[in-house]
Amino acid sequence: EYRGLVKHTGGCHCGAVRFEVWASPDLHVFNCNCSICTKKQNRHFIVPASRFKLLKGAENLTTYTFNTHRAQHTFCKTCGVQSFYTPRSNPDGYGIAPHCLDEGTVHSVVLEDINGKEWEKAMKEHKTIRDMSKP
Repeated sequence: EYRGLVKHTGGCHCGAVRFEVWASPDLHVFNCNCSICTKKQNRHFIVPASRFKLLKGAENLTTYTFNTHRAQHTFCKTCGVQSFYTPRSNPDGYGIAPHCLDEGTVHSVVLEDINGKEWEKAMKEHKTIRDMSKP
């Protein structure tokens, strides 16, 4: 267990992909305006890889990449839902979709807009995003 964190569980729509993640009950969620996040309405919070565990469905995941191919947009082959992915900003962690978490463990959500259209500039100006995937 992690001090001050709770175990959230979640997954895709059809249930083929399930995971658990240790994070605060008060989530800091990014609302990115880059091309793919806009199209998918991808909102996510970031955790270190050590706090994420895929419980089932590895064989049911597929990955989409584009541009720099650093972000690994994983999604369920059956229902198409992206419940988590590896963000370009934090390749050592995961971006978790809060709307894919099971009910009962989230107390609050703070939404922060991030200018993914100007990704390099946004990362340079943001003081904490890169540290969010550090244990």
